[in-house]
Amino acid sequence: MDPTRGAFLHELARDEIDHRLSLVNKAFNAPAVVTPLPALWRDLLPGVVCVGDDDVLELAPKSHDLVVHAMALHWANDPVGQLIQCARALQPDGLLLAVCPGGQTLHELRAALATAEAEVTGGMAPRVLPMGDVRDLGALLQRAGLALPVADSSPLTVTYETPWHLMRDLRGMGEANALNDRLRRPTRRGVLARAAELYAATHGTDAGIPATYDIITLTGWAPDASQPQPLRPGSATTRLAQALGTDETKLKD
Repeated sequence: MDPTRGAFLHELARDEIDHRLSLVNKAFNAPAVVTPLPALWRDLLPGVVCVGDDDVLELAPKSHDLVVHAMALHWANDPVGQLIQCARALQPDGLLLAVCPGGQTLHELRAALATAEAEVTGGMAPRVLPMGDVRDLGALLQRAGLALPVADSSPLTVTYETPWHLMRDLRGMGEANALNDRLRRPTRRGVLARAAELYAATHGTDAGIPATYDIITLTGWAPDASQPQPLRPGSATTRLAQALGTDETKLKD
């Protein structure tokens, strides 16, 4: 099977990372990418090294000036540990970029499957991976010891002909259910059929059914003395009202 079949999300992530790198006024001579699809990332930059998204990353300490964690953090058993390993692999003032789905990704499918399974079987098994929101994922950068942390989200809505086309696309890009607590036997066709009915009834339009993807990008730098440093509290020499060009109103004691 073609490993890039249905991998449009990975391609969009690659384009996003490429764009962000074009905005950085720095040349990267030792880049590395953590990815389950190395074929899509091998030409990101000259000399790029691609490593698998294993629990222990094949990244030597302080060996890279750029590490990209590409569309794999949401599957990590220990996402903090993944970012810490990436941070340790960075040279001083090296850049980490991590991109992964999060937030409201596939919330329509999650709700349809949960409702359908409860109706048909009277139970519920985990089927869509829990997604971290942008605040939680952004906080991981600080826990990993990275400087100048930034997290942002890019919502994307993709229209499919039917829910069956969506599920086929997810399987094609390697995003099928791999949770430890997933159902270990084939899902009853009645559950899937009912989920498709609910999905179409709740969200369907003349164009098809929408699927939400929330792509979160994390940016952080390995600490270095050359980076901007926060001022010591109380060291300001200009009042805020003066900087804003407005009058200061004192509060009553």
